[in-house]
Amino acid sequence: MSAPTESFQALIERIYLQRDSARGMQGTLLWFVEEVGELVRAIRRGERQNLEEEFADVYAWLASLASLHGLDLDAMGRRKYAAGCPKCHAAPCACRSR
Repeated sequence: MSAPTESFQALIERIYLQRDSARGMQGTLLWFVEEVGELVRAIRRGERQNLEEEFADVYAWLASLASLHGLDLDAMGRRKYAAGCPKCHAAPCACRSR
């Protein structure tokens, strides 16, 4: 029997939680926003090679923010989207426009 796999959020907590806690919510939020800006720039410029890195950075900072709030990002996402689209409950979404 294999050991359970560490979640991405737990991995980010192990690496950065102490630093992010010391930085505080506002400082961590600013880093997250900066990374989102870098992702937007890579998408707009069509920088395919940079997209993977920027998506990973945004995901890591989002996980840090969730951890600082004491929230489980994976559990929240699964609860909200387990039945499909939260609005129409279909998968794929059958809403007229989104």
